[in-house]
Amino acid sequence: MSDEGGGADTVRAWVAFHPPDDEERGEQAVALLRRAGLDPYRPRHGRTEGPGVLLFTTADHAVAERLGGLGDGGRHRILAVALTRTALDGAGPWPLLRAGATDVLTWDASATPAEDAVRRLRRWAAVDALVASPLVSDNLVGAGPAWQRLLRDIVEMAVYSDASVLVTGESGTGKELVARLVHALDPRRGAEQLVLLDCTTIVPALAGSEFFGHEKGAFTGALASRDGAFALADRGTLFLDEVGELPLELQAELLRVVQEGTYKRVGSNTWHTTGFRLVCATNRDLTTDEGARRFRGDLYHRIAAWTCRLPSLRERPEDILPLARHFLRDARQGDGTPGAEDFDPAVCRLLMERHYPGNVRELRQLVGRMARRHVGSGLISAGDVPPEERPPGAGPDSGEPPRGWPDAGFEESIRTALASGVCLKEIGVRARETAVLIAVREADGNLQEAARALGVTDRALQLRRRAANGAPEG
Repeated sequence: MSDEGGGADTVRAWVAFHPPDDEERGEQAVALLRRAGLDPYRPRHGRTEGPGVLLFTTADHAVAERLGGLGDGGRHRILAVALTRTALDGAGPWPLLRAGATDVLTWDASATPAEDAVRRLRRWAAVDALVASPLVSDNLVGAGPAWQRLLRDIVEMAVYSDASVLVTGESGTGKELVARLVHALDPRRGAEQLVLLDCTTIVPALAGSEFFGHEKGAFTGALASRDGAFALADRGTLFLDEVGELPLELQAELLRVVQEGTYKRVGSNTWHTTGFRLVCATNRDLTTDEGARRFRGDLYHRIAAWTCRLPSLRERPEDILPLARHFLRDARQGDGTPGAEDFDPAVCRLLMERHYPGNVRELRQLVGRMARRHVGSGLISAGDVPPEERPPGAGPDSGEPPRGWPDAGFEESIRTALASGVCLKEIGVRARETAVLIAVREADGNLQEAARALGVTDRALQLRRRAANGAPEG
């Protein structure tokens, strides 16, 4: 295969075979892929970069393992192509998707398989280029595989569709940033206006004017005509933050505008037309609200043509330090003075272990406070951490657990237990037994040292061990 770049209409991507030594059957497919516009190359030492193709003849356990390795934990998208119809007999494509394939095609199930494959690869390469661009990477910072997959989905939806978007997630996770990005990337809307409306601040008596606008004299204080959000967002994007707070009567009126694209100003009988992309955000579960009749089901399905859930910061711990460094650079540029660009190791540990109920917004505020306290160009040090943010004493004598505990892993274990039907009492028993086993193992069998780590007496530890082994306490 060629290692040289292709022309303007070609897309460069790696191609691998499974089994690895069975290239002969796939060479004809590679030739057709090249003719369709693929500039293929072989992964060197099993390492890949960007999207690629895995040609296979048998969907066995080994091909699933291969997908995991080539995809680097989901960082790279893979088109798995079955060269024969029988290759997907049995469970079908689903195990391959779970193993890391982005899509699965059967070669002889299409009249133009090579063209179909290259179209996907070209789309993926274009999306990856946008994800790596400053417009995306400087605003929605994060390098974790899950975060990168989410960014790809957002970019692809923004550029290649005009679907209404519902962004969900806890407060402070960046929902408004996603709305701004969708607007900036949308080739149909980017030059027009982005209108932001916080539904929690809308006064019911003035809600009609906020959305529809009003005519002069329509009500007391209406000294001049005014455009509302629907007019201002025409040919642009309307972002409704905390859309779940909209009263039911306003939900009905919003539904009518979204469906028909027409509205009347308050105090007017003239119909106006509007067309905008609707992006909504909420930290509530609107499907639950729908069941409780707090949110209209027909409106939900209109605004949620595409949904996007932003993870909390505790779900993406690998992004805490990259985000903190990004915020630090922003803070230093904002005050116009040279300063630190990184953190002392002790501060890094604090940032990693700390809880962030306010998510990314809270991390940004904390880093900003550190930057304002810092003097000079050295590392952000422990003294730059505001006193109220410093970790309390930890250990068996402090009476307080260390910051950062329980972590996401602990919460996930509890979640799994509850989903499996394990009751609270059993969870407590298993947690105590596991703590004892770990403490004894870490102390190399020294029960006195293990007891000190657990914060219990030697006698209490012996009783717990006997109970765990099925012996009666006494």
